[in-house]
Amino acid sequence: MSISRKCVPFTPFEGELAKSTVALVTAGGVHLQDQEPFNIADELGDLGYRVIPEDVDSARLMVTHHHYDHSDADKDINVVFPIDVLRDLQAEGFIGGIAKQHIGYMGYTMQLKAMYEGTAREIANDIDKASRADVVVLTGG
Repeated sequence: MSISRKCVPFTPFEGELAKSTVALVTAGGVHLQDQEPFNIADELGDLGYRVIPEDVDSARLMVTHHHYDHSDADKDINVVFPIDVLRDLQAEGFIGGIAKQHIGYMGYTMQLKAMYEGTAREIANDIDKASRADVVVLTGG
C-alpha cells in the first residue's frame, strides 16, 4: 500500500456497505487497559500504536492522551472508538462485518517525518494485511 504525503486521508467508497468489512483507526490514544499506555511524558509524542481485537469488550478500552479533553470518551469510548456502534450496524445489516483488528495511536507528535515514513506506513500495512477491511474509519481525538 502506498501513502501520498499530499493527499487527504479520504478515499470515496464505491462499494456496498452491507457487503463490506469495517476497521477502526483512531488517533485518540485508545488502547486496552492491559496494554502499555501511550507515553504522554515525551514532549515529542509517542509514535507507537496498539492493536485492538475485533471482539474487544469496550469496557476494557481507555484513553491515554494529553492534547485533548477526553472526559466524554472516558465515560463512553464509542465517542472516539465506535466499536459498539459498528456491532449495532452489523446486527442491522448496514455493514457486512467488523475487521479482525483495529488500531489505536496517539495522534499528537512533533516527529512528523518519523510518523509519515514509519508509523503511518506500519498502521496502513497492518490494516491492509491483518484486518481484511474494505473500509477504514479514521477518528481523531
